[in-house]
Amino acid sequence: MKTRLTFTILFTFFLASIGFSQNIDADNWAQWRGPLGTGAAIKGNPPIEFSETKNLKWKTEIPGKGHATPIVWEDKIIVQTAVQTDEKIELEEKEESEGQRRMSGTKTDLIHEFKVILVNRENGKIEWETTVARELPQESTHDLGSWASNSPCTDGEYIYAYFGSRGLFCLDFEGNIIWKRDFGQMEKRMSFGEGASPYIYGDRIFIQWDHEGESLLFAINKKTGEDIWKLERDERTSWSTPFVIEANGKTQVITSATTNVRSNDFETGELLWTSTGLTANVIPNPVYADGILFVMSGFRGTALQAIDLTTAQGDISETKSILWKHEGETPYTPNPVLMDGKLYFLRVNNGYISCLDAKDGTINYTKQKLEGISSIFSSPTGVADRIYIAAKDICLVIKAGNDFEILSSNTLDDNFHASPVVVGNQLLLRGFNSLYCFEEE
Repeated sequence: MKTRLTFTILFTFFLASIGFSQNIDADNWAQWRGPLGTGAAIKGNPPIEFSETKNLKWKTEIPGKGHATPIVWEDKIIVQTAVQTDEKIELEEKEESEGQRRMSGTKTDLIHEFKVILVNRENGKIEWETTVARELPQESTHDLGSWASNSPCTDGEYIYAYFGSRGLFCLDFEGNIIWKRDFGQMEKRMSFGEGASPYIYGDRIFIQWDHEGESLLFAINKKTGEDIWKLERDERTSWSTPFVIEANGKTQVITSATTNVRSNDFETGELLWTSTGLTANVIPNPVYADGILFVMSGFRGTALQAIDLTTAQGDISETKSILWKHEGETPYTPNPVLMDGKLYFLRVNNGYISCLDAKDGTINYTKQKLEGISSIFSSPTGVADRIYIAAKDICLVIKAGNDFEILSSNTLDDNFHASPVVVGNQLLLRGFNSLYCFEEE
């Protein structure tokens, strides 16, 4: 008990030093990019080598198709999925506008059941599954995507499951729906599908609703599902998730998108500062540590900015608040990992990785080949002295630090677009077909 108390006190001081005052539990993975939003676990020691037969604690088949990264609270894993039924609906032919012409999308005429599933972390047993919506998706999704790509989040008391155009659903840990919220129908660019996740902080949940229609940022009361405030945004489609940080004397809601990176006051929604300079189709989330915010994108161009939040105010584009920039090898779909003063990120959607010093942008290495990976849509996950990277039938483990080294290459019987999750000594991988739990035997 004394050891646990000492860790809690030290961890509280650590959070305060990097700008977090919210009580974050290092033992859980409560939302999309982990306890600090950086893609890194605070502690843990999962296996470096694993397979279908080695260090496999359990493997559970998950119904339907969903690329949403799971979340974990104590001994509970929460997974979202979309299950196709055989109930067919005749579709009306509609003439699509130039801006909405379907370039690379999958349309369906089948009813889908949108499910939240709770899995026992100790034995892999599905304890319950709740269908929160049953309907025909009106939108297309990317050929490589799914209708359940948004991750849920939790405060340990309730589960908040977000399915984009299906809405936001609050469930208790028995699977009962407490409230639900409908935001309408999204119109995503070129039928690329949906995928941004909710972000929970304090008493509210933030939803970044960027699309080809009216774009909005919602601050929602987590107890009722009602708006605390709502802002119109001059933005088109993005897939980035909001991020909340305390810096420069204010709690700020950071959103990353094509037109602007923005900071809004947590309490009122007041605009605090903006920055331009990212590419179109922004997907990676903002990440933060030691007073510096990092934003990046990589669709038809490259952009990475390191922003000094202690001085950011008003329009900071091309000001000294931009500490440094990097133009090259930035990711399109995958999020970065920020860990131990280093920023790790993939190149576009392919198998190359770079590592920069977070303080000044010094390149430790760049465009290192991840052998066995030709394309990748999941995000890397860091813990201790290593980084886990999952793609088609493979999960690489690379050494964290200044020098690039592949520690292991682990072959599996599945494909991965969801990102690895680390909780304690367990590694969780959500594949197209199954959920895996690996732990040292």
